[in-house]
Amino acid sequence: MTRHDHDEQDEFLLGGGDRLERNALSDDNSQLDIETVPASFNSTQRLLYISHFLSTWNSRIFEFGAFLFLASIYPQTLLPASVYAMTRAMFAVLLSSATGYAVDRFPRLSVIRWSIGKPVLIYSTHVFSHLTKSPVSQRLAVGLSCVLLFLLQSDRIPNDESSSQLWLLLPLCLLAAAEKLGSVMNTIAVERDWVIAIANGSDDRLATLNAQMRRIDLFCKLAGPLAVSFVDAASTKLAIVVTGSMTCASVLVEYFTIARVYYKVPELSKSKETSSVESSSWLKGMAHTWLRGLPAYVKHQAFLPSFALALLYMTVLSFNGQMITYLIAIGVSSGAVGVLRGVAALFELSATWLGPMLMKRIGAVRAGIWFLNWQLACVGIACLFFWIPETRRIILAAGTVSAVVASRLGLWGFDLSAQIIVQEEVEPEMRGTFSSQEFALQNAFEMLAFLSTIVFPRPEQFKYPAAISASAVATACVLYAIFVRARRGHLLHLSKCMESAHRKKARWTALGHEPVDNDEVELQAASPQVS
Repeated sequence: MTRHDHDEQDEFLLGGGDRLERNALSDDNSQLDIETVPASFNSTQRLLYISHFLSTWNSRIFEFGAFLFLASIYPQTLLPASVYAMTRAMFAVLLSSATGYAVDRFPRLSVIRWSIGKPVLIYSTHVFSHLTKSPVSQRLAVGLSCVLLFLLQSDRIPNDESSSQLWLLLPLCLLAAAEKLGSVMNTIAVERDWVIAIANGSDDRLATLNAQMRRIDLFCKLAGPLAVSFVDAASTKLAIVVTGSMTCASVLVEYFTIARVYYKVPELSKSKETSSVESSSWLKGMAHTWLRGLPAYVKHQAFLPSFALALLYMTVLSFNGQMITYLIAIGVSSGAVGVLRGVAALFELSATWLGPMLMKRIGAVRAGIWFLNWQLACVGIACLFFWIPETRRIILAAGTVSAVVASRLGLWGFDLSAQIIVQEEVEPEMRGTFSSQEFALQNAFEMLAFLSTIVFPRPEQFKYPAAISASAVATACVLYAIFVRARRGHLLHLSKCMESAHRKKARWTALGHEPVDNDEVELQAASPQVS
């Protein structure tokens, strides 16, 4: 990269990135300069991991913290937290197609920058100005949410569910939707597009990137909630301030590191075939994607594993908002909830080592059905504890949490397996569209999970959403089994089992001196002789 290119990159970091991006993507000479620089995979990995860590850390602490704060504000009901989460998921369902369209059609660096700090819910650049000019971004949404949560927690706001606290839920829900869309766009762009370009056709590099990105995600799920829960145990107001401050302070570092990755990997700066889109046709193109994206997704050969993964999001048997609120309602402290979620994250983290090992040995398709069956068994056990009559709360909590923690190994092992299948089989020009449909379904099923706790809001009714969750996992198992059967021709190696049984029978026949056929003579000769 020339000195002039570095100067322009510095200008981008100070706010001149729009002009630099146009130059990098449209000027042939600049493109040649970028491509002549060899990219170091190790240094590129580090920069990508730093950016992904900051993005994931901020997302996880806010996701967990928001429910923790709402549970503190509304301690006697699951309704506000469920409405908050359902609204967040609903916007993701409705607008995920727009994020997928952007990933497929627009320059990669622009998409990442929009997901981090530029308008996300409603874009303000000239391309996205057809929607509106609102300056709401992912980071700003988190900051404003923390301000509102601080006001709700303040003694100056009446502590009841029918007065001024309730109307503040509306802007909270809208800001949560903005943050969610930014997170979805960042995840689709980085995990389903950037890592494939960085791997540059190497299966080993792709597996390494996938596993490490998932480890970062799971580490943030472990440490982030644990940190915010301990701060919350000291002071909820302090926890809100820390969450908002950390999120807003990391924007510049994220901008810098992801821009460096972009300029280190020539493949990322190459224009996509569909990336040149006129402003006047953007809405038409998005509408076309909206109408045709779902049929194309359903007809794709990777549909069943993707849909099975999406189904797993229709659950309350994970350390999400509903279960957090439920555990607090039955007397578990916020610090204990943070510790339990950390233990669950350790199990999830172990899947990022066990998953690649198992996939290397038996393949992603077979590994997926092993992990999914493990999850079904654990979730089924967790669900049973709710239906045992007169179960003491301590036994109910311990049994349910133990089974849910164990189920995380199966969940994330299957997640890695399904992700490998999707990455290998989805065409490059369809990655954004396919992934956005998958994310939309994930959020739709997540929304149904929150709807279940809206219908059954009392803690003693939690067993009904738990049963629905177990049914969703069972359905995912059936669908993925259909995929495995179609792909491999069988679910189990019955032929090998029968062959083993035949050999065993032949051996005992030989020992009993009974007549054997010609195929059994060799086995008889090889068997031990009886004196």
